[in-house]
Amino acid sequence: MAAAPRSIYWLGNDTLRVSAELFAENRRRLCAGLREKDGLLPQSVVVLQGGEQKQRYCTDTDVLFRQESFFHWTFGVTEPDCYGAIDVDSGKSILFVPKLPESYAVWMGEIYPKEHYKEKYAVDEVHYTCDIVDVLSLMKPQTLLTLRGQNTDSGSITRESSFEGISRFQVNNTLLHPVMVECRLIKTDMELEVLRYTNRVSSEAHKMVMKSVKPGQKEYEMESLFQHYCYKKGGMRHTSYTCICGTGNNSSVLHYGHAGAPNDKTILDGDMCLFDMGGEYYCYTSDITCSFPANGKFTPDQRAIYKAVLKSSRTVLAAIKPGVKWTDMHRLADRVHLEELVKIGILTGNVDDMIKHHIGSIFMPHGLGHLLGIDVHDVGGYPEGVERIAEPGLKSLRMGRLVQERMVLTVEPGIYFISHLLDQALADPTQSCFINNQVLARFRNFGGVRIEDDIAVTADGIELLTCVPRTVEEIEAFMADSAKTFSPIAADFK
Repeated sequence: MAAAPRSIYWLGNDTLRVSAELFAENRRRLCAGLREKDGLLPQSVVVLQGGEQKQRYCTDTDVLFRQESFFHWTFGVTEPDCYGAIDVDSGKSILFVPKLPESYAVWMGEIYPKEHYKEKYAVDEVHYTCDIVDVLSLMKPQTLLTLRGQNTDSGSITRESSFEGISRFQVNNTLLHPVMVECRLIKTDMELEVLRYTNRVSSEAHKMVMKSVKPGQKEYEMESLFQHYCYKKGGMRHTSYTCICGTGNNSSVLHYGHAGAPNDKTILDGDMCLFDMGGEYYCYTSDITCSFPANGKFTPDQRAIYKAVLKSSRTVLAAIKPGVKWTDMHRLADRVHLEELVKIGILTGNVDDMIKHHIGSIFMPHGLGHLLGIDVHDVGGYPEGVERIAEPGLKSLRMGRLVQERMVLTVEPGIYFISHLLDQALADPTQSCFINNQVLARFRNFGGVRIEDDIAVTADGIELLTCVPRTVEEIEAFMADSAKTFSPIAADFK
């Protein structure tokens, strides 16, 4: 294999080449956004701290490193323990890398000179982190702009840059965060190309899993197949989040797959599968959910619920365009679900009255979807002045703003039969009056269906990034054909 050209991230074979120009453009956008801000002093310098290499608890076992997201967006650096600086006036970029001890060459590999990183990341200068105070002092900044703000999705506060000697400088930690968030919200052409790639590979991995699943297998076997395909074919060492491989009643557990429920159930004939998994390439994510029967053939009840969710998904996708309220898209999905559940017979009564009593949130307690980018739940959902709506369902919506061109979003409606929520509703006379308990009893152990696609918002609609079988007919035909032609033992996936 020929060596990759400098200033390009590429893992060889059919993986995507990503130019360092992607991050240079991000830095230019950031500086332009900062120059428009009131209160910015001349000779301001952005200072960002990258992620640190950490060990597992008190051991010397390394946790697999993944770059801090804001730092990656700005510099695209894969190594840990770095800093970066940008002169806002000139746009000059400086990377600070650790000065490694000689023992590194014995245990970890070659120690590269500073010029290696300058060429690799296409920055203007590279210095050692131990020299950061001296280098910044020579720039004579009036103020250092550091990153401090709340992630409105997680509630966590960003880690602000800190180093010995920073107290010598005037620091502003309020200007930078909102500008970076708005920049990350809108994707460039180069960013969209990486996100198309993560979706393409992850879609093919989901199809591989759909071809492979059989009753009698373990849920974690499907997780392992997905991860193997993404890594082997896509160069994706990380998944975007913990894989969710829920079957049977586990498909109603919204964040199944965690340490307390580690995808360890045996898949049974007749189970509904809900597989929510996404691969990550160069820190850019994907987030896809496929729901289908383990045996490849929908029962009448599975078909009815699946088609209800698919109708919701397609109705919302057709309605999304710049300027629409994301909260309205959630409400639209809710309304379609309620109308379809009435047709199935689970609900009875007037849909408008159901909406007033939040019946939709019994069956879809989560939000319709979220922003996607370097984080799977990307930043920017609730900027200052936009508050969450304190209603069931909507309070869990991860974005409350207007849809804009070049946003990348997930659209993931679902219908679930969660005993805890059903029991609460049946005990509430204002909600139980809409529920036909005799019909509902058939669905008590159904689990759930979620259909999740990733989209990029265009000038007049959307670009669908995800490509997997979606209709009942497509899924059944795909799985029937796979049963004839595919052997899951062919692990090289030729």
